[in-house]
Amino acid sequence: MRILVSDKFSEKGLEILKQTAGVEVDYRTGLKGDDLVAALSQADGLIIRSSTKVTAELMEKCPRLKAIGRAGSGVDNVDLPAAGKMGIVVMNTPGGNNVATGEHTLSMMMALSRQIPAACAALKAGRWEKSKYMGVEVFRKTLGVLGFGNVGKVVVAGALGMGMRVLVHDPFVVADKIAELGAVPATFDEVLAEADYVTVHVPKSDKTLNLINAETIAKMKTGVRIINCARGGIVNEADLLAALQSGKVAGAALDVYITEPCTESPLFALDNVVVTPHLGASTNEAQDNVAVAIVYQMIDFLQHGNIKNAVNAPKIEPELLKRIQPALKLTEKIGCLLGQLVDGAPRMLKIFLGGDFAGYPADPFAAAALVGLLPDFYDDEKINSINAPFLAKERGIAVSVTKREALTDYANVIGLEAVFEGHEVEIQASIPAPGEERIVRINQFQISLDPEGRILLISNEDVPGVVGEVGTLLGARKINIGQLRLGRMKDQAEALMAVTCDNEVGEDVLIALRELPHVLSARLVNVS
Repeated sequence: MRILVSDKFSEKGLEILKQTAGVEVDYRTGLKGDDLVAALSQADGLIIRSSTKVTAELMEKCPRLKAIGRAGSGVDNVDLPAAGKMGIVVMNTPGGNNVATGEHTLSMMMALSRQIPAACAALKAGRWEKSKYMGVEVFRKTLGVLGFGNVGKVVVAGALGMGMRVLVHDPFVVADKIAELGAVPATFDEVLAEADYVTVHVPKSDKTLNLINAETIAKMKTGVRIINCARGGIVNEADLLAALQSGKVAGAALDVYITEPCTESPLFALDNVVVTPHLGASTNEAQDNVAVAIVYQMIDFLQHGNIKNAVNAPKIEPELLKRIQPALKLTEKIGCLLGQLVDGAPRMLKIFLGGDFAGYPADPFAAAALVGLLPDFYDDEKINSINAPFLAKERGIAVSVTKREALTDYANVIGLEAVFEGHEVEIQASIPAPGEERIVRINQFQISLDPEGRILLISNEDVPGVVGEVGTLLGARKINIGQLRLGRMKDQAEALMAVTCDNEVGEDVLIALRELPHVLSARLVNVS
């Protein structure tokens, strides 16, 4: 197992990698172009910070790559849709630099308020300009915080400690949680209208790009100060420049930029702008925290398949994953079986979780079902829980999940139904006891079948003698029967026979079975 670390990295993290059995570490920073391709094409995992740009073109040239780990929270330097489609898991460490970034935000606010950088530069240049650098206090001022995630909470706590009134807007957090910390829940427009300082702590996305722009700045107080230690582009730099020049905005503090590295900007020429080169997470403690965290996440995934803090996969805690792993394994198996019973991709896959399984999150089951189903429609794709949802969407397969806790016949049930124009194919399975798996229904037939190995599924007229004829034919062909299960319907003339076989079953055997009297169809499936 080979892991490439392509950005500057903590010695603590590197030491853990070097001491882990079975891990080969390639630590080289500053790789570009063909050199990066050559190194990454030999790696199973890639660990980065913010410098390495992981593009679709790069990943396409590295088929061995299974995982990308970001030591930090932002992943805007990784092409996430491309990684997802290629089945590459992308993980980050969202909690490791919370304190560092929150403290930096507060430091930037104070530096801006007291003009510390300009005063420092003047004194070092030999000028004692005490009267020139008059500051403002933050005590009893209003801070508007956009985003109440981990960093936002650190900023709120610090600002409250300095006696500020804090307004918080986050549409994904209930008001009670904001109030519990001592802040005031507010609408977006209320924050803009009332804040003396506005700081952003939201992820960068299509919805948050240019969140602070000419229109939103116009809604702010004259003399407002704006801080961005989140992601470049959330504050529109051109609109901010115009507002600073007009006097609408009294000052700005920026740690991030739309293009990085950024060494030239008209904003840098303004005395009322404080800037730093993306130092939010740059503390020894934060870098050690995120490095150690991503190393353990990468090793756990590559050695054991456990996914933590993935940004392009269903999110599930390790303890819960361990508990539901048998059910996910069974779901993948019946997905595999379903894929062999259908001719062509369905337009919809319906997933049913019943009984005990109804309390589990739906996304991991949907991914597991697709991992089982899709390989029958892709010859050259590696299918896993990361890219399965992308590939299903590409095929036009809609996925739905329904749940029902109350069941009469079983303690738990997983059901998959492939829907076509005019017909459906359905399989249900259960875990009756730890370590046991049962297929309990195939289409309209109730049955009790172990989902393992080679299985002959024979549809026949429900008349005497068919089972004997099938057994005789298989015996004559030296095919040993592992188990034989029957599914019947009341008041129906058709039955289903499921026969597990210890030996290979050739096409000639299938032809012979289909030619038997009263046999309507015969199909071989392989569940592994």
